[in-house]
Amino acid sequence: MPYETIGDHEIEYEAEPIGGTEQWAAYLTIYGPSTNPMHRNNIFPRQHVCVEEVFMTKEEAEAGALHAAEALLKAHAEHKPAE
Repeated sequence: MPYETIGDHEIEYEAEPIGGTEQWAAYLTIYGPSTNPMHRNNIFPRQHVCVEEVFMTKEEAEAGALHAAEALLKAHAEHKPAE
């Protein structure tokens, strides 16, 4: 399963084939910062993202999931209260 780190967040993104077709769906999990290096703080449990889109390749679906993660983290950062 591919993953990337964006800021303090660990992103797992993946593609799954849509049964009975040759198309793919995008899935995403986001882990936030944790004070314990042995524990991951799951802040966005694995979910089907880009639900109104189907992808023709696994790579396109993975890119769609990563784009969704970037958009979610950007929206979260924009709505975060100032410290």
